[in-house]
Amino acid sequence: MAAAAVGDDVYGEDPTVNELQDAVAALLGKEAALFVTSGTQGNLCGLLAHCGRGDEYIVGDRAHTYMYEGGGAAVLGSIQPQPVPTGDDGMIDLVAVAAAVKSPDHHYARTRLLCLENTSDGRVLTMAQMEDSAEVATRHGLSHHLDGARLWNAAVALGVSPAEAAAPFDSVSVCLSKGLGTPMGSLLAGPADLIDEAHKWRKMLGGGLRQAGIVAAAGLYALEHHIDRLADDHANAARLAEGLAAIDGVKIDSCATNMVFIRVSDEIVGNCPDLAEALAGRGVLTDWKGPRSRLVTHLDVAATDIDAVVEAFAYLLG
Repeated sequence: MAAAAVGDDVYGEDPTVNELQDAVAALLGKEAALFVTSGTQGNLCGLLAHCGRGDEYIVGDRAHTYMYEGGGAAVLGSIQPQPVPTGDDGMIDLVAVAAAVKSPDHHYARTRLLCLENTSDGRVLTMAQMEDSAEVATRHGLSHHLDGARLWNAAVALGVSPAEAAAPFDSVSVCLSKGLGTPMGSLLAGPADLIDEAHKWRKMLGGGLRQAGIVAAAGLYALEHHIDRLADDHANAARLAEGLAAIDGVKIDSCATNMVFIRVSDEIVGNCPDLAEALAGRGVLTDWKGPRSRLVTHLDVAATDIDAVVEAFAYLLG
């Protein structure tokens, strides 16, 4: 990072950013890509590039773009979200999608875009599910966007290339700062004309950076060294789920790729009301919503750390 060649990316003059954008576009099988500050900004630039004021995008009712990105498409783009049910496997109901597409009537928002998320709470959508979604989008004249913040995890779990996982979509956002371990950054990839439009929105959203090659260099390193190793995170999550499941009062709600969702019994909550503080005292940092927590494995978590976490839980709850 310290040795990265840099320039002014606002003017497209940062060679390392340009190299990263070209690399991600090639890796995802798209014409172009745009470096953005975050996954939220990448998704928002994509939505704003696909849709105009008074348009609508169809999205899962538990999707990140709908639930956890501040309502940016509605607030900043006057784009109406149309949520549809999300199944326990993370896939949206495509029958509901088809029913939600508006007819060309002035009473309705214009349906322009269908959005998917992969992975969703760590759960991997299959190639068949993504291709079925693409077929529905094509049949109804919709563009197709993927919130692929963890597309890398999905591709590794499916045993396919990132380009294969991205192929059913017109545009894809991917994150560099989660499993790949970089300090910051995401990219939006898609057709050259769409990315050009998204570039304008990135500037308007305050995402134009100057010597961004410093962080882009981390992205290039991560693409080369940190994608295949995501399988280690998946194995560590399975190891964590197996160890915690053996402790009385701990239930594994789901374990997929690098995420383990756990729930503790009411008895444990009563006996240890501040479980987060107790675990922190043993060197394990967690976040809880009542009796539930999401535990995520990543680049900085080794198998020995998994054993230490299981031991901490067992000591406190055993």
